[in-house]
Amino acid sequence: MFEINQEKRVKREVTDKLINEFANVTSDYNPIHLDEAYASKTVFGRRIAHGMITASFISAVLGNEFPGKGTIYMEQNLKFIAPVFVGETLEILVKILAINDNKATLLTEVFNDEGEKKLTGEAKVLLPLE
Repeated sequence: MFEINQEKRVKREVTDKLINEFANVTSDYNPIHLDEAYASKTVFGRRIAHGMITASFISAVLGNEFPGKGTIYMEQNLKFIAPVFVGETLEILVKILAINDNKATLLTEVFNDEGEKKLTGEAKVLLPLE
């Protein structure tokens, strides 16, 4: 069923609408995410997506695609490596590193279309029954 080195890659676009909706859901209205004039004066020179938007893409892959429906997200460590900008298309990678009974350790990484790593980490999940 599941095996070590098995992986899934999924693409998602980071849109202005997504950033605004995420801000409304989380109440995180940091101007670095929402105010172009403010963001233009920062080290990034423009607006960046909330880091947790990028991380939430991992959760969506786990629960919907791989390992899939019924997966229980138990643990995640994250390292944000580079900012994600409005309009970027991201590739989310989930790869099985280890399996022990019905639990798995997963590599979780996110890249942009140029192959720049934006986020890296490991997750622990309970695998679905089927």
